[in-house]
Amino acid sequence: MSVVRTRYAEVHPGLGDGADPVTTEIIRQGLNAAADQMKQSLIRTAFSPIIYEALDFAVAFYDADMCMLAQAPTLPAFMGTLGFCVREAVEGVGGPAALSPGDVILYNDPYGTGSHPQDAAMVVPIFHEDVLAGYSVIKAHWLDIGGKDPYCTDTIDVHQEGTIFPGVKLYDAGRLVSDVYRMILANSRMPEMVIGDINAMVAGARTGAEALGALVRRHGLGVFRRCVARMYAHGEALVRGWFERLPDGVYQASSVIDSDGVTGTPIPFGVEVVVDGSSVTVDLTGCPDQVGGPVNCPLPSTVAAVRIAVSFLAGAGEQPNEGHFRPLELLTRPGSLFHPVRPAPCFMYGIPSDHAIELIIRALAGAVPGSVPAASGGDINALVWWGNREATGEPWADGAPHPVGQGASRSADGASALMYISESATRFTPAEVWEARNPWRIERLALAEDSGGPGRHRGGLGLDLSFRILEDQYLTAGLARTALAPWGLEGGLPGRPNRLTVEYPDGRAEEFSLKTRIFLPKGAVVHLRTGSGGGYGPPEERDPEAVRADLREGYITPGHARRHYPHAL
Repeated sequence: MSVVRTRYAEVHPGLGDGADPVTTEIIRQGLNAAADQMKQSLIRTAFSPIIYEALDFAVAFYDADMCMLAQAPTLPAFMGTLGFCVREAVEGVGGPAALSPGDVILYNDPYGTGSHPQDAAMVVPIFHEDVLAGYSVIKAHWLDIGGKDPYCTDTIDVHQEGTIFPGVKLYDAGRLVSDVYRMILANSRMPEMVIGDINAMVAGARTGAEALGALVRRHGLGVFRRCVARMYAHGEALVRGWFERLPDGVYQASSVIDSDGVTGTPIPFGVEVVVDGSSVTVDLTGCPDQVGGPVNCPLPSTVAAVRIAVSFLAGAGEQPNEGHFRPLELLTRPGSLFHPVRPAPCFMYGIPSDHAIELIIRALAGAVPGSVPAASGGDINALVWWGNREATGEPWADGAPHPVGQGASRSADGASALMYISESATRFTPAEVWEARNPWRIERLALAEDSGGPGRHRGGLGLDLSFRILEDQYLTAGLARTALAPWGLEGGLPGRPNRLTVEYPDGRAEEFSLKTRIFLPKGAVVHLRTGSGGGYGPPEERDPEAVRADLREGYITPGHARRHYPHAL
């Protein structure tokens, strides 16, 4: 069996020895501030609500060795993938020697970005006195780039999923490469929106490059590199310190993905986490072979899933850098679900990625009892809508993730209606904005009573949403975890799974999970029921006053209380 080991060792051992700690902290905070400046530039100039409203993007800086300097609080699902984007984009144009000041590289090959072609990256090299100092990079979701549909759950190869740009210069030494620009326009159903977002990404990446360049000029490249090496060492020590407190051992967890999106066949898989001193290895070599539907997860997003899980547990709330991930090793098998090879489809890569995050956390529950929460709703519940406006014929599209309930912990109830961890920096669009922009009306938007998993501590509540359709349109439903209820821990009971129902004007009702291009006639109502968190501890141990408070707030009904908490009544 062929096994790939993904590990990031120290590139320049000892470089940070003796670096001034105060200057190091100034540079670290300067990097974080510069990344946030890049983020704000993109938000303020983007055309598509999926970028400026939902924040479906990530921005980061990488050093000349392509190690992560800083990532603004943006999409965690892209954590760990942007380094692959930089590496493949630069190789695509001929390597670092082929770069010049003013270059902007476009890259969206799914096997290098880790996601679907709509998640495109812009990479800008940063020079200091003619020496390559690093890169600024933005990866953001475009509304459409020529796939079989604007959003797909049923593709059977990667070529159906969108036009691929395998590392091409959009700007060459500051000059727009018009042929590439025109190709983008020709391969989008919504070219004005996409070009507007591309220009915003270029502006944002250049803004970041200027901010990082100013930081390097202020301190000098030598001091900057020594302080960055010390910064990486601090991040590494922080994570190693957390794992050193765990008992060595092999920890396992398994689960089932609902479907591959094409055949409807469930996909069981497991994860193995090996703790050895201050190091941790996540082994996914035992997972199934890549499947025919688009739920394959390319290696970069598998790396990101591991990084998210570890940051969640051991990151101490710090903005991560490459050093935080040096204790990690990932084992994958090419040709498998978590390391597919071309041309396997991977449009819904986030489903196995999100599932893996929860399983890594669940596996480590055996190593750190009481420190790991129960399962959440476990999915982003992506809905993407599109059509042509009734009055003008103008094409439109919109899409968003939706919040779920979080799992309860040893010390507290789970939080209600928050974005899943992989999307935790995204925003839930206000109903008023949705209604002003799109041809639907929100008829219900409420915390779902009785949805949280019962326990000593209750799981967080999911959401109930109902969209009344005002014009004919299409919907792609990207729901996972519709068959698997979120698990409880230590005697806690499961929460509710995710669910989508379309109620048609003729009275029919149909449920969907992964479905592309659902036709919604005017007058239909789409009911989304997002999953909740699992409970923690036996329900009979719940504080009676907490039960009564839930009744007063409307979080549970009297019937639910009698069924699960009779001791409180």
